Amino acid sequence: MAYVATRGGERAIEQSQRLFRTELGAITPDRVAELRRALPYLVDRVMGEASLYDEDLAALALAQTGGELYEAILLLRAWRTTQPRLAVAEPVTQEALFTHRRISAAFKDIPGGQLLGPTLDYAHRILATEVLEGTPYVPEPVDAAARPAPAQQPSVAAWQAANGLLTAPRPDTTAGNDIPDVTREPLLFPASRAHSLQSLARAETGGVLALGYAAQRGYGQAHPTVNELRLAEAEILVRHPRGTRFSAGRVKVSQAEVVSKSGEALRLGFSATLGWNEVKVLAAATLDLNSEGAPKGSATEEEFFLYHTEGVESSGFCIHFKLPHYVTFQSSLDAMRDARATRAARDKHTEPAE
Repeated sequence: MAYVATRGGERAIEQSQRLFRTELGAITPDRVAELRRALPYLVDRVMGEASLYDEDLAALALAQTGGELYEAILLLRAWRTTQPRLAVAEPVTQEALFTHRRISAAFKDIPGGQLLGPTLDYAHRILATEVLEGTPYVPEPVDAAARPAPAQQPSVAAWQAANGLLTAPRPDTTAGNDIPDVTREPLLFPASRAHSLQSLARAETGGVLALGYAAQRGYGQAHPTVNELRLAEAEILVRHPRGTRFSAGRVKVSQAEVVSKSGEALRLGFSATLGWNEVKVLAAATLDLNSEGAPKGSATEEEFFLYHTEGVESSGFCIHFKLPHYVTFQSSLDAMRDARATRAARDKHTEPAE
């Protein structure tokens, strides 16, 4: 399908959409289920950046867009806006999380111990090319004799604060519908703590990584140490209008705390998001740690990183340059021609007489 100026643009647009969907093929429930099963971390990323926890809908968005992440996230966010808000869940504390993985780089021995959980951190990066030759890759089973760790684990930051090592953030008592919601209210600066953390929670992973990495390499004010990284499931507790308190199920969450020495105590940076996405929460917590007192226009200034890691808005702005800009571009060409004509006339007028 050629991208050319043509009459009958509406029909051309319709055919271009048909071509895209034809190349993807039929979208079936089995295809969506296979995406959800085979690519759980990609599904988690889409849910986190869309601010909507629904694995089936996230897998459907990926199938419908051919894996184009920005389009999938936009689809899911758009669908989210059509849904009513039924209730606000009760706050989730670290100690109540059903923890699968919990590590600290700050201490060898932390209360509850280090839990490696599911990770490739210590694996050899070897591509299983034998699969392409017809040999299935079957992972070795987990040792059934291994003793499982307790599901609930204490907070490292709370332990540090109790021992006078860390200045704990002031508790926020805002609850229920009084909690600011960045999906319903504009982001204003200086941003409230709720808006800042919500924006980081649904920020584009690659953008957060780029700016967080810049801060870690020396373009920030504080170098982070990972206080605690946790992959867990959070139970969603809701109170019925009649007063009954019940569980609406669990959602996967990631959270990271990073610390840096500040005077006689440690200063804390924090981030959390839906789904399991370690690199995002580590980079986001680094930005949170560095945001206080960051120079204007720097990578760690709150306004800079919150605006420029908003994936749907930034990708939309970038992609819009593909749309016709005939009028403005022709205006620029006309201005260039006028400038050349004016210069030629001036040069001719100033030529010395023979």
